[in-house]
Amino acid sequence: MQNKEVKYLDWGLQDYQAAWDKQEAIFAETLAIKHNNRVNNTNDPTPNFLVFTEHPHVYTLGKSGHEEYLLLDEAGLKEKNATFYKINRGGDITYHGPGQIVGYPILDLDNFFTDIHLYLRTLEEAIILTLADYGIAAGRYPGYTGVWLDADNEKARKICAMGVRASRWVTMHGFAFNVNADLEYFGNIIPCGIDDKDVTSMERELGRKLDMEEVKGKLRKHIAELFQMEIV
Repeated sequence: MQNKEVKYLDWGLQDYQAAWDKQEAIFAETLAIKHNNRVNNTNDPTPNFLVFTEHPHVYTLGKSGHEEYLLLDEAGLKEKNATFYKINRGGDITYHGPGQIVGYPILDLDNFFTDIHLYLRTLEEAIILTLADYGIAAGRYPGYTGVWLDADNEKARKICAMGVRASRWVTMHGFAFNVNADLEYFGNIIPCGIDDKDVTSMERELGRKLDMEEVKGKLRKHIAELFQMEIV
């Protein structure tokens, strides 16, 4: 039986390591339920979570990433009041910080659909629809994950990065959506290994700060509708 209920958690401003540890605990618990079902031929429902959070300034490097894309040494990181983690998601290097909605869907895709590419495209679509609510036209850049503006010309700029991990169709990590983020921090990396494209935010595009809670609400609604989930 598919469990379409998804528990929404807002962790507020959360230390990156603490958030990673919490994700790993939920992820391991869900995998344990699936393992028990398989071994004992039971059918206990697996839980689903949608976590929104913000992090203090931090750079994270995916398992296939290139450390040389971080342009700061330890002293530089300290000067910027930032930290650096090598983590177990896909994708290359990215930045997280205040003013950015970091989304961690910890879903058992057996409850929805078992297709990682469709999963990523669906998350992208939720971001695209949220931006459309504010009059910002966005789309995809061929060959890359994430959400882009003006992806069809030389002004292409990225507004949302993505990197996920999945095991036995259980997901973790997710997306980083620039709402009011300090874009100067992206100058200290080659974001996702792409050195000839800009990074942007809703604040830059609209010329004003956005209400983070309002944006979260719209994004949550689009995710729920696209995945046909019930957020509780």
